[in-house]
Amino acid sequence: MAKYLVTGGAGFIGCNLARFLLQKGHEVVVLDDLSTGKLENLAAIRAEITFMQGDIRDRKACDVAVRGCAAVFHQAALGSVPRSVAEPELTHDVNVNGTMTVLEACRASGVKRVVFAASSSAYGDQPASPKHEGMVPMPISPYASSKICCEAYMQAYAAVYGMETVCLRYFNVFGPYQDPAGAYAAVIPAFVSRILKGQSPVVFGDGEQSRDFCFIENVCRANLLAATAPAPACTGQPMNIACNQATTLNQILDKIKRLLHSTVTPIYQPMRAGDVKDSLADIRLAKATIGYEPAVYFEEGLERAIDWYKANL
Repeated sequence: MAKYLVTGGAGFIGCNLARFLLQKGHEVVVLDDLSTGKLENLAAIRAEITFMQGDIRDRKACDVAVRGCAAVFHQAALGSVPRSVAEPELTHDVNVNGTMTVLEACRASGVKRVVFAASSSAYGDQPASPKHEGMVPMPISPYASSKICCEAYMQAYAAVYGMETVCLRYFNVFGPYQDPAGAYAAVIPAFVSRILKGQSPVVFGDGEQSRDFCFIENVCRANLLAATAPAPACTGQPMNIACNQATTLNQILDKIKRLLHSTVTPIYQPMRAGDVKDSLADIRLAKATIGYEPAVYFEEGLERAIDWYKANL
């Protein structure tokens, strides 16, 4: 059994990762300022974890949180492209300065390994497909730029301080506990929520843009693989975490409507600034480096996510 810190552990990915680690018999500490995460996401496991309410930009909070941890899963961030367009300075402050604070706390406490939640937004809107890690990053949003900057720090801390770091570039993660509310809701929970209410889902663009949707269980498995991979694999190298399958938004709508027996028609609006047209991942590097392979593909993941939303919305 190991002791792990999950920053942003009250958020969608973080709370699922905390559950996953507990199921594997590990001790879990969660650090979250609850600016976007929710305590109710942790309600069922609250007695089994150590929860700290604190900001990743607060060095004292980070020093306490990382103490005695075998590794840190750094999930905390302001994670919305549209929000970053509206609030670029805040996005930089939380994502970049917060990451630097976490790294420095780890360095001071002797925590050797940090697994960082990187993003497929690093690739921007490059036409080449599938996206592979050898491509030059081309960010088209402040959010993407902040994530690339953090990747660079992960690589630098590995090179200069001998810290073992891994950057997992997530592609459109979805699943239970993903918030369907608010202006920056992810597409699948937003679609499901509105259709369950008999309302028309809103599609930005023509719906033919495609994404490599990755069920949350795959991401949790990838994180633990990264935390336990041999040290030579942990040099800050970014690697894609996805399923190597592309699905358009219109296809998603059709699948959700079929599963929910709905006939609602979507509302199409203009594309948003910072959004990319198509995104498909080459996942061979993650397989070769940490042994990652997707266990749950889109169809099964969507059914499981819809079951959760039907029970919890």
